[in-house]
Amino acid sequence: MAAKGAEALARILELELAGRYADTAVVGGLDAYLRRQLNSAKDQGTPSFLSAVCPRGFRYARLTPDQRQEWVDRVRRRLNEAAVDRHAPTGPAKAEPEAPSSGTLDSPITVLSGIGQATAQRFARLGVRGIRDLLYLFPIRHLDYARKRTVSQLEPGTDQTLIATVWSARQVLLGGRPGTEAVVGDQTGTVRVVWFNQPYLARTLTPNARVALSGRIGLFKGQKVFESPEWEMLGAEDLTHTGRLVPVYPLTEGLNRRSVRKLMRQAVLGWAPQVADFLPSDVRARCSLMDLPRAIRQAHFPDDEQAKEESRRRLAFNEFFLIQAGLCSRKLEWQDNRATSFRDGAGLRSTFERSLPFALTRAQSRALDEVVAGLDSSTPMSRLLQGDVGSGKTVVATLALLVVAANGGQGAFMVPTEVLAEQHFHSISRLLSRMGELQGGEGYMLSFPSVPPYPFTMALLTGSLRQAEKRRIHQLVRQGDVHLVIGTHALIQKGVEFDRLGLAVVDEQHRFGVLQRSALQRKGNTPHVLVMTATPIPRTLALTIYGDLDLSVIDQLPPGRVDIETRWLGPGQREVAYAFIRRAVADGRQAFIVCPLVEESEAIEATAAVAEYARLAQGVFPDLRLGLLHGRMPGAEKEAVMRSFRDGHLDVLVCTPVVEVGIDVPNAVVILIEAAERFGLSQLHQFRGRVGRGEHKSYCMLLSDTPSMAGQERLRIIERTRDGFLLAEEDLRMRGPGEFFGTQQSGFPELRMARLSDAALLDAAREQAILLLRSDPDLKRPEHHLLADEVARLWTRGGKAA
Repeated sequence: MAAKGAEALARILELELAGRYADTAVVGGLDAYLRRQLNSAKDQGTPSFLSAVCPRGFRYARLTPDQRQEWVDRVRRRLNEAAVDRHAPTGPAKAEPEAPSSGTLDSPITVLSGIGQATAQRFARLGVRGIRDLLYLFPIRHLDYARKRTVSQLEPGTDQTLIATVWSARQVLLGGRPGTEAVVGDQTGTVRVVWFNQPYLARTLTPNARVALSGRIGLFKGQKVFESPEWEMLGAEDLTHTGRLVPVYPLTEGLNRRSVRKLMRQAVLGWAPQVADFLPSDVRARCSLMDLPRAIRQAHFPDDEQAKEESRRRLAFNEFFLIQAGLCSRKLEWQDNRATSFRDGAGLRSTFERSLPFALTRAQSRALDEVVAGLDSSTPMSRLLQGDVGSGKTVVATLALLVVAANGGQGAFMVPTEVLAEQHFHSISRLLSRMGELQGGEGYMLSFPSVPPYPFTMALLTGSLRQAEKRRIHQLVRQGDVHLVIGTHALIQKGVEFDRLGLAVVDEQHRFGVLQRSALQRKGNTPHVLVMTATPIPRTLALTIYGDLDLSVIDQLPPGRVDIETRWLGPGQREVAYAFIRRAVADGRQAFIVCPLVEESEAIEATAAVAEYARLAQGVFPDLRLGLLHGRMPGAEKEAVMRSFRDGHLDVLVCTPVVEVGIDVPNAVVILIEAAERFGLSQLHQFRGRVGRGEHKSYCMLLSDTPSMAGQERLRIIERTRDGFLLAEEDLRMRGPGEFFGTQQSGFPELRMARLSDAALLDAAREQAILLLRSDPDLKRPEHHLLADEVARLWTRGGKAA
């Protein structure tokens, strides 16, 4: 039925409804009108849906009033569905994209129509400078505006799309500010629409204009109302803001959602076809992957949910594949070198284990077997040693360093903070003193005559040492007279040269970048590498981030570790927490108070900690001995505070999140964490691990004033869960890999489309990357040139996927 005929019939049926189905809407009755329409369609050879609702012998005049109402309602629904189908395409753009007139994918975004320098600067704040960056600025989500409804079908509380005619539009005051109120309608009725703070729409929405509205329906005084929906005038061949899965992009000041969406459409239609697919065709075929240009288009403006997911799968595969290709290439290149093998031929392991005041756990013994076997090979070891707080990783590393030193090699132990470097220096020296007496030595250098290679000499190298002390350590390390150096990033600075570096140990790897770890490796002639972390990492993320490392896991805590009772306290229980700390101090114990996380700035965080320390020292615990530790303090001052706390000269240590990493005070039995909802589960678990290291029962108190729903869930989980690996899984599920470590890994690519749940996709990408690199390790074949460029681009730019 032609559009005009359908609209005429719709008006007739509205009149029939208004006349209570008395068959008075048309002169001569509705039956005569319907026969004329059916005969006209038959003469023109065009099908009419009326033949379906007016079967042979149908007579409207013979129907009862109820039957007439049922028939009119049915026909009006059919007419409305036909109108929606005419005016709102179900899929995305059918128009041919306009080919770019100039530029390349690496051109600045100013080559696009409508983008000047000011807009380009705003996009730069989102990390977008070139066309390629823009194509990979994926939506953070899509609004499902594909579900089209008539006015009578609109349901409060859900996203839906209405195709309607504007009856009226006027400027009004809404909430005391200018806005627009419109009335729109279709064959089934009318609905009120309001836009807050957008008075100009009253001039745009002219009467009788056809418009698509997408958004959520609310109720006002019992009546349905569209509240600030997306809108689009009909007439264009495709819809961008309505009637489809509509992309929502990240924004910054000066960019609004509609202009960004319109610009993205221009970029995607014009430039996505110019993207060359770097993935070899055989890999795409084996893994059933969408081609790259189409995947980019569908990621932004998908046809439907299935196309959206297929595009995400392809783009996630790209991320995994490129990361695995880079990591596997690095591993193959590293393992092509020859390392010195270090064998425990003198029974050093047995001697070391007998000297310990405790028996190793099965998990520690298994990890030691794997590490010692790795050292006893000419293939350089690259191993990640993963274990929960207090699981005994340092013991494993210490024996590995002893084996290397006993064979004439040197060891380097790099940690992220001076506090942790000092702690490892003291804890390893305590372990070695049980094997043989300590002889002389300064505070930064110790010697053990009874420990091979007789004597065993170890040094502490941090940025806070005096220049003369640093020069002396540099000289002794260069001569080979120091067998173990423990330090911060000072180890990878110029001037540090090893005579025979055999093993590089990196602790708390997530606080270093991939590039820093590589810099330490280059300090020696293919040393073995042992990376340690106390942050339990689920397998998917471990393979993604540490794909170039073999994995050892210490998943068992030593017996006798005291339980740590964890409690989430509300804002009204702060005084209870303070009273609990006071009782613990009265019993001779010590406590930590962790100040809130301030993500914006370490300086602001330090200032806040100073203010909190003053408040606690003067107003809450004036009779107790309080100390302050934060990341902006000079190294010497930090050391003095830690020594005072460790030696029992302080009752309470007020600190910033710097305490997360490795501070070991057995007498500390209480940790109070302020604004606990700001931290992730893994970080809270690390804080909790600062207590419970002695023989006394310990407590972790989580103070939270106004946690979000997600914050409340995290606090409930940490209250009841002690297993660090389970907490890591939950943390990743709730916050995603981007926030898991708290800081972006320097030099490590960013994951944009891949998810933790993509384990099968990661395995497939890893398998395909290994298969390809075995046949073409350097990606030199002509068919792999695009892939080689892509891998290089990803790793050199630290994550700008392309």
